[in-house]
Amino acid sequence: MKILSVEDHELFRDGLRVALQSLAPQGSAVPELIEAHTGQQALELLERDPDVGLVLIDLTLPDWNGLELLRIVRARFPTVAAVVVSASERASDARAALDAGASGFVPKRAGRTVLVSAIQLVLAGEVYVPPLLLEAPSDDARALSPRQLEVAELLVKGLTNKEIGNVLGMAAGTAKTHVAAILEALGVANRTEAVLALVERGLVDAPGANRS
Repeated sequence: MKILSVEDHELFRDGLRVALQSLAPQGSAVPELIEAHTGQQALELLERDPDVGLVLIDLTLPDWNGLELLRIVRARFPTVAAVVVSASERASDARAALDAGASGFVPKRAGRTVLVSAIQLVLAGEVYVPPLLLEAPSDDARALSPRQLEVAELLVKGLTNKEIGNVLGMAAGTAKTHVAAILEALGVANRTEAVLALVERGLVDAPGANRS
């Protein structure tokens, strides 16, 4: 599987190459990184290379708006996942990217660890929702993805990461990543505080409660 980076800043591309080294366990093959500096180059590479499974798109490109490129990629290459990696930290940009079909939005300032975790989550078929969306003028439920809300319901019931994974058909590590994202989005420090916040904000029913 190959990852296509659509990015015109060399410094970030260099950092991405290093970050990808931690995507594979020791002894396993690291996903191959191929690069495009413009939106047009990205589409040409996608046309020629069916092995691309993930595209990382910057919002600001020399020739196109990144959101426009994202929409075209999702329409023409529906099996290819896309993550927006941008200098922007505006909640409106993150929401626009997710609404346009991105499987995640990662601010560049978030750092290597967050970027790698987001890529791992997306490669596992999940969606990475950044904590900054909690600051958006929308309700808290929209700050969590549908999958994260499923995880939250099981979190409130007291299930461990392994048990959550078993119920939802995901690896325990993926469940752990979702739980960490929920804690960060809610601005809490641990699972107990998360449960209280989820119930108090009406995002998830309290254990034993029934919605009318």
